[in-house]
Amino acid sequence: MALVDMRDLLYHAYNNRYAVGAFEIASLDFLNSVIQAAEVCRSPVILNVIDQSERGSVSENLMAAIDTAARSSSIPVAVHYDHCINSERVEQGIRLGCNGVMLDASDKSFPENVEYTKKAVELAHSCGIPVEGSLGEVSCAPAQEDSNVQAEPKLTSVPEVEAYIKRTGIDFLAISIGTVHGRSNSKSKLDFGRLGKINAMAGIPLVIHGGTGLSESQYHKLIDNGVAKINYFTALDEVAMAAFRISSEDQTLTSSELMMKVRSSLSNEVSRCMQAWRSAGRAAEVMMQCSSWHNVEQVIVYNSENSDPQQIQQMIQNGKHELSRIPGVLNVKIGKSLSQNGKFQYCWIIRLASQSVLKTYKKDPHYLSYTNNFLKKQATDQIDDDYEMLNDFESTKTVAGHI
Repeated sequence: MALVDMRDLLYHAYNNRYAVGAFEIASLDFLNSVIQAAEVCRSPVILNVIDQSERGSVSENLMAAIDTAARSSSIPVAVHYDHCINSERVEQGIRLGCNGVMLDASDKSFPENVEYTKKAVELAHSCGIPVEGSLGEVSCAPAQEDSNVQAEPKLTSVPEVEAYIKRTGIDFLAISIGTVHGRSNSKSKLDFGRLGKINAMAGIPLVIHGGTGLSESQYHKLIDNGVAKINYFTALDEVAMAAFRISSEDQTLTSSELMMKVRSSLSNEVSRCMQAWRSAGRAAEVMMQCSSWHNVEQVIVYNSENSDPQQIQQMIQNGKHELSRIPGVLNVKIGKSLSQNGKFQYCWIIRLASQSVLKTYKKDPHYLSYTNNFLKKQATDQIDDDYEMLNDFESTKTVAGHI
């Protein structure tokens, strides 16, 4: 099944009273462990990538591995870009290949939150990608030395829920009812009364951040009140560190054997969550009822009457720069024919996030500027076609479109 539409996935969970785990992928070891657990449990899963805008973008090598793992998996997967602070970061997440994004403006005033989120929704929806908004702040657990000091969380305001959803058009809502980011030193006291009111008013899948440290009965109560996605990382990190410390005491282990034990511990913890959140065994249902997620590639072949290699190279580089700036364009590749007598000398291969991008792609100012100022003036015999990228087991389907 590989990648599925995240909107379909979370609505399936919402309507069938289970929650999909969104596990943060901090390294290849986390990635392999999460996928392995999901395949053993036959559970859908969300690979969570945290926006690191203040520290630079997430590693492109790790994103390439995430994309490969998701597409080659035997269970339904979505890839989510978490905690974007503005539309620019949302666009970056889409460009990296994520098919779900979160806009987190919960630290701002309600009108500002609405404004920021609405702008992000318009951008993401034009690419066919669902958006998670956030209302109310999930506080961070205090550091060990400040264990007696914990800021009061800004819980989700029930009267604001309906207006926020209607004004922004979000697909999912992250809420604050008492969970914390990190490991709390005391048992989390969740406001289930508030959750019930939010669920009755929202009518869309709800999301819990700070899933570590809750009891199984608390998880079940969350799910029964509309929670369809649970973010989970702190406990995984703790499990990995504990397994590493214990295993490293065995001097007979090689480094690969040590990391194998760490991955096994991570997989066990992910499996425990999937069982507790009722997502285990749901893969077949999701495969039948959720849409597959496919990128689209536009292929352009053309010749050039211009005999000046420098001018041709300039046209190509300008095109790559301009087309790469269009929202929903994942990457742009260029090629030259190996045969001097080939029918077409040059080609572009432009990968788009989804078919939805085709509706706005050729109307984008960057596309119009490039085609009008460069391509149409220098290219001849131009043909383009748009292709939906398929898995091996799926039948071929072409979405044709010519200039």
